[in-house]
Amino acid sequence: MTVEDLRELGALSGDGFSDYDEDGFLSTVSRIVSSSLRIGSVDSINETMSMRYLPSQPTILSQREYLMAFVSQTTPSCYTRSQISRYKYEQNVASATTGNLRCCSVLRVKASKLSSRQTGFSSLSWNTIKTPWESLSNVGCKRGLQMVVFASPPTEDAVIAAEPLTKEDLVGYLASGCKPKEKWRIGTEHEKFGFEFETLRPVKYEQIAHLLNGLAERFDWDKIMEGDHIIGLKQGKQSVSLEPGGQFELSGAPLETLHQTCAEVNSHLYQVKAVAEEIGIGFLGIGFQPKWGLKDIPIMPKGRYNIMRNYMPKVGSLGLDMMFRTCTVQVNLDFSSEVDMIKKFRVGLSLQPIATALFANSPFTEGKPNGYLSMRSHIWTDTDNNRAGMLPFVFDSSFGFEQYVDYALDVPMYFVYRNKNYIDCTGMSFRDFMAGKLASIPGELPTLNDWENHLTTIFPEVRLKRYLEMRGADGGPWRRLCALPAFWVGLLYDDVSLQNVLDMTNDWTAEERQMLRNEVPKTGLKTPFRDGLLKHVAEDVLKLAKDGLERRGYKESGFLKEVAEVVRTGVTPAEKLLDLYHGKWGCSVDPVYEELLY
Repeated sequence: MTVEDLRELGALSGDGFSDYDEDGFLSTVSRIVSSSLRIGSVDSINETMSMRYLPSQPTILSQREYLMAFVSQTTPSCYTRSQISRYKYEQNVASATTGNLRCCSVLRVKASKLSSRQTGFSSLSWNTIKTPWESLSNVGCKRGLQMVVFASPPTEDAVIAAEPLTKEDLVGYLASGCKPKEKWRIGTEHEKFGFEFETLRPVKYEQIAHLLNGLAERFDWDKIMEGDHIIGLKQGKQSVSLEPGGQFELSGAPLETLHQTCAEVNSHLYQVKAVAEEIGIGFLGIGFQPKWGLKDIPIMPKGRYNIMRNYMPKVGSLGLDMMFRTCTVQVNLDFSSEVDMIKKFRVGLSLQPIATALFANSPFTEGKPNGYLSMRSHIWTDTDNNRAGMLPFVFDSSFGFEQYVDYALDVPMYFVYRNKNYIDCTGMSFRDFMAGKLASIPGELPTLNDWENHLTTIFPEVRLKRYLEMRGADGGPWRRLCALPAFWVGLLYDDVSLQNVLDMTNDWTAEERQMLRNEVPKTGLKTPFRDGLLKHVAEDVLKLAKDGLERRGYKESGFLKEVAEVVRTGVTPAEKLLDLYHGKWGCSVDPVYEELLY
């Protein structure tokens, strides 16, 4: 492969590439690709990366990230890592991001409500914009381009209230997420299980710490610390975090197209694989821990999880399973107005069971079939029903930002973060906090940061923050990580498809929606619905998603291929795994660690 061949790649073509051209870098990658891939045409490379229709302007990811993502899918990481490291391409991702592609939604509150010390909201929120250097109060040290954040709070940049918060402030916080359609972005999050190659056992914190430190040093991520423990990473608008049982999560940047989203996922998986293989661990794309029991799962050293672990058994029988043994993929999407939010919220809740079926991928528990196609989804039905579920009030004629605030105010709290410590407030309400009546910190009043943190502890099938989160899908292999956002973007970001789905689901009753929620984890697309099966509804919905993507004009409908096969056959990913278990695998779940290895 020559330098000119590389120029033909969709992601790096034409004038968009010339602004960032470095011949040495291109020559290095050309040599790597030619010597290790033995691929004969640019077309086959484009097909491998699903990047044939990437915009010509490399907007969010740098050249290095695009090419690393490509090479990771087609060549052994031990080779490409050593070769690429010879040519350190220090193109800062943020500087390659044009201003009009940034999604800035920082709430503007009346000056009388905030002191002059306010700097903004959490830079961990996917649709806010900050540089890593804005939060100087949290900076411990800098090494080159790297930053270490010490005693990282659940959100950064404390907002100090000069006056008590009012309900109007809380409503305004949610409403501040409204933005014009041209500024809508796609934020994808996914979790995965780490395991030791030799034993298949879940990874210990020490191994994860090694991985996080390796990623920080090799790929210029900033470390996030809690006390002496590294608990996450941050780079631009991306972050890596740990779930309670060591599930490894990427929270992606807000991106404009699905091509960029998939390239981001590929780049992340390349980086993780490059470091993880050296320490003998891999990662599994599945929705529920298939082999190990709760007693076998290491506990991560994060203060908020200690509080949740003690509280969960008091409010449901499956909360600890949710914390330690589940993985999901979700997409975060914008809205233009309160009316638009309501439409998308209702469609998201109505169709969430279809997404659960399409991505059902958790049929095993402790080495045996568990009777469900999505055990992960079932677990949420008895985790904590005060903060989970289908939210029937969203379909009330009076629903809007204020009604969601009323709901959230009465969802029991988990914690308050003060002076680098998590204070247990389990069972208390944010409404009492607003009145200064929390028994744990009497007289203390909340800040908007406290409100933002509280919203992250509510777990319905669709969650409202300053954007909407679609939360109904199991974790899965990398192609499905691209398919999930494609499904929802096609339905919710196209006005025609959105209205068609609203018309289709308008007469569905609360009882029917709840029935689907309860039955789909067991029966998937074969769930009876009205005069047919859920499969027949899914066929219509998938066509609307495909049409919506095509009208967007980015040639993104190819990302639906993974779910199109599921809809065509009516066979979910979980059912395919069960067939393998009863056949080729000889009633053992161990082969799933190879089948679904990233």
